Amino acid sequence: MKISRIIKTIFLKDFAVGLLIAIKKIFEGKKTINYPFEKGKISPRFRGEHALRRYPNGEERCIACKLCEAVCPAQAITIESEIRKDGSRKTTKYDIDMLKCIYCGLCQESCPVDAIVQGPNFEFATETREELYYNKQKLLENGDKWEAALEQNIKADAPFN
Repeated sequence: MKISRIIKTIFLKDFAVGLLIAIKKIFEGKKTINYPFEKGKISPRFRGEHALRRYPNGEERCIACKLCEAVCPAQAITIESEIRKDGSRKTTKYDIDMLKCIYCGLCQESCPVDAIVQGPNFEFATETREELYYNKQKLLENGDKWEAALEQNIKADAPFN
């Protein structure tokens, strides 16, 4: 008889403590966001959709060193280049197979001129597989579209590199 009374007392005490915690939490602010209409904060180091950047004068940054192609563990990057009249290299083909990409960020880390970067966009779902084969034009368009955010993220991350 005493044991059952002790168990009931403990149960009621735990129940009362749990009820008080629940009531306290009701009056605290919301922890969730209304996703499609509200966006959460993204880290400057976030690895999203790839982009090729340009210099402020409009010239593309990629110097066709092919380090990103060599370092890619998934072998998702294909680069072809040609020599310009002034002796520098220029990419004629820069393709990324986003289906193979593992978003490791090694291409971005290996690039000496910050040409290939992974931007803040994570909403790039497609209806067909072909849309996830990015060519040079698509990558440059992404770079033009996200340049302000990319530059801001690179500056924010600079002290840690």
